[in-house]
Amino acid sequence: MKARVMVAVFAMCLALDSGAVAQSPDCTGPERWPTSMAFVHLKNAGLTDNDKLDFTKTKTERIASEAIGKGLYRQVHHVTFFEKSGRAIEVITVNTASRVECSESSVKVFVVAREIGDSGK
Repeated sequence: MKARVMVAVFAMCLALDSGAVAQSPDCTGPERWPTSMAFVHLKNAGLTDNDKLDFTKTKTERIASEAIGKGLYRQVHHVTFFEKSGRAIEVITVNTASRVECSESSVKVFVVAREIGDSGK
């Protein structure tokens, strides 16, 4: 089931129009909605907590954005949290944003359990 969800998320990313990214809202950054909600979901699931994370190292990258309605965009972000131990926790988030609010919807969070295949290195 997890594999099907991840395949669906990545297929959606590939299908998005890259031209929409330039005009869509910027919801990247550790203090923004997708990253903040990803942390809340990880914490609620017992996968990490405030004391374990080094928030200064958190990275958020928008990997896709698609116009889905008047002023609304579906966005996909790759978020990496780093624990003080050095362990990285990677997630993919999907949410709806507007130019006014990054929080037009809840945030779906998919934990990347492992990477397989050629990493391009």
